[in-house]
Amino acid sequence: MGSLYVGMLSLLLLWSGSLWADCDWPAWQRFRQAYISEQGRVIDPAGDRQVTTSEGQSYGMFFALVADDRDTFERLLLWTQDNLAAGDLTARLPAWLWGRNEQQQWTVLDPNSASDADLWLAYDLLEAGRLWQNRRYRVLGTLLLQRIAREEVADIPGLGPMLLPGKVGFVGQQDWTLNPSYLPPQLLARFAGFEGPWQAMRRSNHQLLLEAAPAGLVPDWVVWQQPQGGLPDPETGSTGSYDAIRSYLWAGMLADEDPHREALIMHFQPMVELTATLGAPPERVDALTGAASGTGPVGFSAALLPLLRGTAAADAQRRRLAVQPPGDRAYYDAVLTLFGEGWDRRRYAFNQAGELLTSWGDACTSSR
Repeated sequence: MGSLYVGMLSLLLLWSGSLWADCDWPAWQRFRQAYISEQGRVIDPAGDRQVTTSEGQSYGMFFALVADDRDTFERLLLWTQDNLAAGDLTARLPAWLWGRNEQQQWTVLDPNSASDADLWLAYDLLEAGRLWQNRRYRVLGTLLLQRIAREEVADIPGLGPMLLPGKVGFVGQQDWTLNPSYLPPQLLARFAGFEGPWQAMRRSNHQLLLEAAPAGLVPDWVVWQQPQGGLPDPETGSTGSYDAIRSYLWAGMLADEDPHREALIMHFQPMVELTATLGAPPERVDALTGAASGTGPVGFSAALLPLLRGTAAADAQRRRLAVQPPGDRAYYDAVLTLFGEGWDRRRYAFNQAGELLTSWGDACTSSR
């Protein structure tokens, strides 16, 4: 009864000042039309390759859940299972990349997994099961979470249990390659009630986010070694860009009551200050020196809205989004905009337990 009351109170407080009273989400409808096929495949048109990633499928399912679009959610799930998991998500992790091979056949191009997509997929299923009272989704999400724990988690000395970026290729003799943006803290909060490494991983993930960004700026990739801890990846260096932007997004969207939120928001203030000074987020930043270069795409502005909440810099990024919305050939910008602007406009939020709070209810139909 206590947790239910807290959840209802949080929802009432969140939506009492909602900017949207209707059930439609135009940005989602545009994304669905531009990027999702009738079969349920999220298509990235960049470079005319028309590829699909497990990331795109998992993000698409999340947005469908936020929009209460049950038909699209199911089509995305079935396409993912049939094409990325050889027909059975209970038996294997989905492959991360699908497209046209050299023989012009549409097929899996890389069978390795992408753990961030797998986490989001498990979260989507668990929350869809809870919000839509669908036992099949709950069971599938639980089984997928168990497989992630078995196949994509390493117990790293000096850090603890940590999500590897994929099933294969990220463990050396005495080092582990990690991506700080792959593990949203609110997803770990949701998983903490399940058996496995998730509760302990909340602590190790928080440690990684702080120690891998000593200057308050997140790199795309790090290598964890003992006893040095998190070091720049030899291949990508200390650059933070298209991956790292999501770390600020996840931190900004944490519930106000989350025990890690305040420390992360304070730690990431250098990105807030850079954005305010430059007028827009930098495209690239050196996570060690703070040197910034380029102007980030409009999706970066959307991704930083939660972190910038209550600042003049947030207003500037909203104006930029209004003038330069993502086009229909900018998949990643569109994704970041649905996440950041959707949260900023109170389409959804996360509570302290990592549960999804949505703007739809009995007044919104599920027939879209």
